[in-house]
Amino acid sequence: MSAVRLLVLGAVRRHGRAHGYQVLNDLESWGAHEWSTAKPGSIYHALKQLAKQGLLLAHEIAPSTAGGPPRTEYEITRRGAEEFLSLLREALVSHDQRMDVLSSGVGFIVHLPRREAVALLEERLQRLQQWRGSVTDHYAPEDGPGQLGHVGEIMHLWVHSADAGAQWTRGLIERIEDGAYTFEGEEEPSVGVPAEDEDHSRHA
Repeated sequence: MSAVRLLVLGAVRRHGRAHGYQVLNDLESWGAHEWSTAKPGSIYHALKQLAKQGLLLAHEIAPSTAGGPPRTEYEITRRGAEEFLSLLREALVSHDQRMDVLSSGVGFIVHLPRREAVALLEERLQRLQQWRGSVTDHYAPEDGPGQLGHVGEIMHLWVHSADAGAQWTRGLIERIEDGAYTFEGEEEPSVGVPAEDEDHSRHA
């Protein structure tokens, strides 16, 4: 799964209609350029590709009085909204996604109903436990990695990753169940991005 695809669809969906700089501004305020491949070039490329695929609708806006080419604003389509939610759900439940995909999913988790977010995270826990079980079928953590030579360190890493992932997921479930954050259907979701008129330089 592409984290950039999820990030761009989510950013446009949040605004309703946005030009490339607004999308870039949102994602850079999250630091997405540091933990994902969401760089300016990939963001603008994704906007054009998603429009070609019918997931975004491109609107050409008249050029400014200072001249220059028309600016393009993008609006998410029904298919685009469905794709966004599908990518978001998969990012939250899949234990084997890259960290940038999981981070993108967490960034947009409040765009789901609270109950569904918890259910998806519980499914993530189950998948982590199943993955850990598939590793420990061949490796006993209590005996240490040396039982398999240095290659045992790989399985040792997998078990620790599964345990750490499960601990983090349980903590997030607990915080959400305790009422943390504002989810879809409760109030206007708060996703930690600046207001549209907020100066991007404050986040540089």
